[in-house]
Amino acid sequence: MREAWKKVQEDHHLDIPFAAYEAHLGREFSDIMQRLGVVDADGVHRTYGSASTAAAHMAQEFMGITDILHAFVAAGWRLGVVTSKHVDRAAPLLARLGCPFGTVRTPAGSGRSKPAPDPLLLAMVDLGVDPASAVYVGDMPVDREAAARAGIAYVHAAWGYGEPGSTAVKVAQSPSDLLGLLRQAPACAPFVEGSLV
Repeated sequence: MREAWKKVQEDHHLDIPFAAYEAHLGREFSDIMQRLGVVDADGVHRTYGSASTAAAHMAQEFMGITDILHAFVAAGWRLGVVTSKHVDRAAPLLARLGCPFGTVRTPAGSGRSKPAPDPLLLAMVDLGVDPASAVYVGDMPVDREAAARAGIAYVHAAWGYGEPGSTAVKVAQSPSDLLGLLRQAPACAPFVEGSLV
């Protein structure tokens, strides 16, 4: 992301530091551009998308996260992803994890983007999971807000990009810590017993 933003700064003569962009991660790109006062949001989005795709090989998964995701799958958890990344950038990164995600919700899908509850609730429908028995793991205040608005329990991943935005949330300091916290959570039950999911 830092490399892609550097390309945006160069090509569009923007003097907005990466930290200002990073502070809004989790929101849909056009929302971030509006908050930063960028006039040519579409042009910046094209530049950023191309540069981000070109630099995707630089992205690395967080230490230990792959093992934890596979442990969730082995335990019978249904996993989904709600991301502000466009699907063409998110899909290759997720594929590297080798983990079966039951759904991937991006801004290109139906409904409003985070912090609205729409993508989380739609992911619950995709997975056939009642929001009351789900847990959403995020790393930005926008994630916590979306989870609260969706009525879904939230755990903050402290190894990610942002602060929890509240002292009242559970915080996982590492992926292994996350495994311990989620093992205490109720199993993700389907909406209707005996459903096809």
